[in-house]
Amino acid sequence: MRRWRATDREPFAAMNADPEVMRYFPTPLTRGESDALVERIERRFELEGFGLWALEVAGTGEFVGFTGLNPMPPGLPGEGGTELGWRLARSAWGRGYATEAGRAALAVAFGEVGLDAVWSLTAAVNERSIAVMERLGMTHIASVDHPQVAAGSPLRPHVLYRLDLPGWSRAAS
Repeated sequence: MRRWRATDREPFAAMNADPEVMRYFPTPLTRGESDALVERIERRFELEGFGLWALEVAGTGEFVGFTGLNPMPPGLPGEGGTELGWRLARSAWGRGYATEAGRAALAVAFGEVGLDAVWSLTAAVNERSIAVMERLGMTHIASVDHPQVAAGSPLRPHVLYRLDLPGWSRAAS
């Protein structure tokens, strides 16, 4: 996990334009939307000192996605709290990177940031992300319709998970 570099923008945009990577989001992102997201991520680091870190493979430096801490979306349980999130390029799927990076982000959240709880959410049909949440020791809190996803969309039903500081352990598997 590291801060973003200018060289991350191209592979990030390619990842965000990949329909399979963006399967559980309403639409893939254009290059402009992807670049704007990097700008928002960087502003959060400047304001808060933490956010969504770029992920690279140790040894090769290959950019493979992001993980980190972000504000919970409005209109959902946990509003005003902090979300743990991730997005990985297809080449990085199934290698344990989301879980490894999630543990590192939780260490920051519960350590230097001093949070008492961290949330995570995904479309109810996103079994892979749900499995990561459970490997991280998170507990299912609610199933809700995401207010920012169109009614009738199969992506509208979401699940929310939470991990409280007393239940957190780096050894969660």
